[in-house]
Amino acid sequence: MKRFILVISLLSAVVAYPTQVNANSMPCSVILEPVDQNLKNAKGVALIYKVQLNPPSAARTNISILAVHLPEPSSYGNYDSYEGFASKPGEISWRFKLYPTPEEESPSWAGRFDLITAEMKNVKVQVRLSHSRTQKLGPSVLTSNIESCN
Repeated sequence: MKRFILVISLLSAVVAYPTQVNANSMPCSVILEPVDQNLKNAKGVALIYKVQLNPPSAARTNISILAVHLPEPSSYGNYDSYEGFASKPGEISWRFKLYPTPEEESPSWAGRFDLITAEMKNVKVQVRLSHSRTQKLGPSVLTSNIESCN
């Protein structure tokens, strides 16, 4: 009987384990790493979780980004701010403004987007340069991928 229970336990572990290898449950987070390896201090984090908005409606997914030690956007050319950018390549993308904190030197940049209804699977998350007046989106400065966050 002990062998039978052991075999059933091992078999269930082998069957159940692969379905959870790449799945993270909400909330989940990813570390955003610099695209340019010379930006040694630049880092960010994206937090993904479900929110219930007012007036009451179906739950939506929120993505919040905090980025620190980024260079002045103008050091890359005709840019004056940063934006959060998330995409499911070939399907949909979301972009949202990141706001600087009041520190004089090297402010932190943060922002959020609350209206995502798509499944958060195979999503690329970035902090990108932006020009606020022209709405021109520039290259990525920080990036990471979310394999799955359900």
